[in-house]
Amino acid sequence: MFAEVDLHIHSKYSSDGDLSPLEIISLSQEHGLRAISIADHDSVAAYPEAIEIAQGLSVEVIPSVELTTLYDSREFHLLLPFAQWDHPLLLEFIRKVHEARIIEAKERIAKLQLLGFEITWEEAIKGNSSPPLGVVIAKKLLEKNSSRNDSRLTKYFEARNIRLAPYLFYEDYFRPGRPAYVPKRMVSIFEVLNRASEFGAAPVLAHPGADFELATFDDLKKLKDNGLIGLEVFSTYHNEKMTAFYLEIAQELDLVPTAGSDFHGRIKPHVAFGCVREGRYSMVESLRQKIKRR
Repeated sequence: MFAEVDLHIHSKYSSDGDLSPLEIISLSQEHGLRAISIADHDSVAAYPEAIEIAQGLSVEVIPSVELTTLYDSREFHLLLPFAQWDHPLLLEFIRKVHEARIIEAKERIAKLQLLGFEITWEEAIKGNSSPPLGVVIAKKLLEKNSSRNDSRLTKYFEARNIRLAPYLFYEDYFRPGRPAYVPKRMVSIFEVLNRASEFGAAPVLAHPGADFELATFDDLKKLKDNGLIGLEVFSTYHNEKMTAFYLEIAQELDLVPTAGSDFHGRIKPHVAFGCVREGRYSMVESLRQKIKRR
């Protein structure tokens, strides 16, 4: 059985994405997808372009964004399908996150420079339409010829899959407790959840089993009480055990279980387009019903 929907796809408008909306929609048609969401990191720059491209085609484009939020001191990613992409409140949330991302990226680069790595702000932002995420900064550093002379980076160049090297660097340098870690300054997830209805969104927590989130039952109960509608149960971040765990929680809390590949392109070579086969169109219909009953 093939996927019918994928509610978590990144385009070139994410700093770590590759493909244009046209390329994504073309791939969606080739894979027989009925509906997709381009949910770029803290950006709605793919709209209205993506919607206009899909007019009259067999694939439905559901506007969305993957907003970086804070839950206490933890980073949680909130998908916002059905959002009015040009609503002033949503754009204000994105602006706040954008400003926080710039500060975060500059502080990461400053810490890398103090550690003796040769990377500048100008190099990190070159070719990007949004502030560079940690993996992007790592990729830019590893692409420099001079980096091959740094013995600390040798293991990344010798990685079994060189395309995964930026992720390995991220784990070693940007995680909490690592040499180039900087604290998060994003918007509160509760502030977004409490106001998501104002711009029509159906809030879905992305990849709750990702190691930087690891949402518990108590976390999800609290988020549900504050307006969470769906849970990305079927994700490339989840193994079979995690998928079963979060599916059970979604059913118990009456959260819509959704499916998203988190496709990026070359920077995530292990995530193929349309690879989450559990995506069913009934998920889209369930989210719509939740919005109507809200």
